[in-house]
Amino acid sequence: MSGSFGIRTDLAVESKEKYEKDNVEIKGVAIHEEYEESLDLNTTVVRIQTEQGARAMEKPRGTYITMEAPNLIVPDEDYHREISVALAHHLRELLHLEKEKSILVVGLGNREITPDALGPRVIQNLKITRHIVKEYGKAGMGKERVHQISSLVPGVMAQTGMETMEIIRGVIRETDPDAVIAIDALAARSVRRLNCTIQVTDTGINPGSGVCNHRCGLNEESLGIPVIGIGVPTVVDGATIVHDAIAHLLENLEESEMEEFLQELITPRLHSMFVTPKDVDETVKRLSYTISEGINIAMEA
Repeated sequence: MSGSFGIRTDLAVESKEKYEKDNVEIKGVAIHEEYEESLDLNTTVVRIQTEQGARAMEKPRGTYITMEAPNLIVPDEDYHREISVALAHHLRELLHLEKEKSILVVGLGNREITPDALGPRVIQNLKITRHIVKEYGKAGMGKERVHQISSLVPGVMAQTGMETMEIIRGVIRETDPDAVIAIDALAARSVRRLNCTIQVTDTGINPGSGVCNHRCGLNEESLGIPVIGIGVPTVVDGATIVHDAIAHLLENLEESEMEEFLQELITPRLHSMFVTPKDVDETVKRLSYTISEGINIAMEA
C-alpha cells in the first residue's frame, strides 16, 4: 500500500510522487520523464536500482514505464493506434526481441467483472502463432523470422480452485516459452489516471493486487523466466476519494490536525470499497484493443 492511511496504488509513478510532494530524495531510484506533445503522452520511466530504493518505493527492483495519455478515454482509433505503437516500442526493449522468441501472454482477471476483464479481453485480440509455427514452420507464416505467441486465460481461484501461478507454471513446463507477458487491471491513487494510464514493468505482476486480493506474485523468481507486466488502473480505492475531498476542504488546517481528522474519518470499511467510472465497459473494450495491438506490433519480426 502507498499513501496516507493505507490508500493504495499499483503505479510506481504515484509512489514517486508521494516523495516529491514531501521534497524527499529517493536514493537508489532513477527517474526520467518525457512528454510527446503531438500525442499529449507523458512517459515516466522509474528504475529502482537498489534494495534501499525498493524499500522506499515499496516495489521490487526493476524498470517501471508509465504512459499517461488522457485521450485514451476518447474513442479515436487513430489515436489509440499511436499509443499501441509507443507501447510496442517499450515491449521490444524490455523483452529484447532482437532474436526469435517464444512468448506466453497471460490475461489475468475475471472476465465476468468488467473492471477486472482487461486481461482476458486482450487475449481475444492477439495474433496467436505458436501452433502455426509448430505445424508448418516459419513458411506457414510466410516469413523468415517469427516470434511464437501463445496465450492463456487462467481465470480466478473462485472459478478454478487453483492458484493462477500453479496453472501458469504447468503451461510453462509443457510449452517452454522464453518469457511471459501478464496483463491485469490495477488500482490508482489518483482518479485522473483511471483508464488512461498504462504501466509496463519487467518485475512481473501480482494477480488481484488492484483490489487487495493478493495472490502469489508472477515474476522471474516464481516462474523461472522473465515476466513483463502490463496494467491499466480501472479502479480507485473509495478511501482515496474521501481523503482527497476532505483534505481539500481542510487545507487551511495544520498538517498534524488534518492528519488526525482524516484518520478518524477514513474507516477500514472504506478500504473495501472500489470505484470505477460508469463507462468502464466501453473503455475496457477499447483499451484491450490498444494493448493487444501494441503486443501484436511488438511481435512483428
